[in-house]
Amino acid sequence: MEKPTRTGLFLKGLVLVLVVAAVAYPLLGVIGTSFASQSDIIRSPGLVLWPDHPTLEAYRTVFSGGVVTHALLISVGVTLVGTATSVLVTIGMAYGLSRREVTGSRFILMTALFTMLFDPGIIPKFLTIKELGLYNTLASLVLPTMVSAFNLVVLRSFFMNLPEELYDAAKVDGAGDLRTLVRIVLPLSKAVIAVISLFYAVTYWNAFFNAMLYLSDNDKWPLSMVLRTFVLQGQSLEGASAGEALAPQQAVQMAVLVIAVVPILCVYPFLQRYFTKGVLTGAIKG
Repeated sequence: MEKPTRTGLFLKGLVLVLVVAAVAYPLLGVIGTSFASQSDIIRSPGLVLWPDHPTLEAYRTVFSGGVVTHALLISVGVTLVGTATSVLVTIGMAYGLSRREVTGSRFILMTALFTMLFDPGIIPKFLTIKELGLYNTLASLVLPTMVSAFNLVVLRSFFMNLPEELYDAAKVDGAGDLRTLVRIVLPLSKAVIAVISLFYAVTYWNAFFNAMLYLSDNDKWPLSMVLRTFVLQGQSLEGASAGEALAPQQAVQMAVLVIAVVPILCVYPFLQRYFTKGVLTGAIKG
């Protein structure tokens, strides 16, 4: 708790500036390149931070083909449904495992923690999805990752740290487990629920590996899969060839990347104030 020296403050500020620059440079470069014209890209061999001739042709090219728009709708739907389902299931499991009187709660908890240490492998998971009839369905993007053991442990720890007197008072008033959870526990758990909701949303939004494994139909690809195929592998967007002549390929690729990043950047500021509080209260005992 000593008062920081001027040298210490200077070094901390320098490190903070370097970290911000390391994060801001590629982000601004991607955004700038997405608005760049052909002449701007030719003049700048790398990313264009500030285009001299900004244009929206790259975004017109992306949305004119319909591939990105369709994939964007799929990603939004999978993220909303998956996040809501995962949060509800995680809350129910965490509340049940936090009550000591529940029979077999420790075994179920150990089973969930076991999944954090050992992964069944790609082939067994693929065969399981296929045998369950989930192959080439959007449900394969949600069900295999519905519950995260980490989020379950964080939420369970938070529920266990709530005063036991609250549960006792609810029982005296005649409230059952469901009413206790809805009326007492959840209003006190907004911070940690916001945190795990953000974790789940980012996971569903950025997940492309499950789509690559379980989806053979290109029309069901989420935005992350289109982003991987178009930007990383350099393939062209089907149906966008008519507009690609108007916008340089690099600008179109960066426009797709911006479309994939912006939704999370828009959501995060509203949940940022819950982030630190939710993680700490869910992870610290006492």
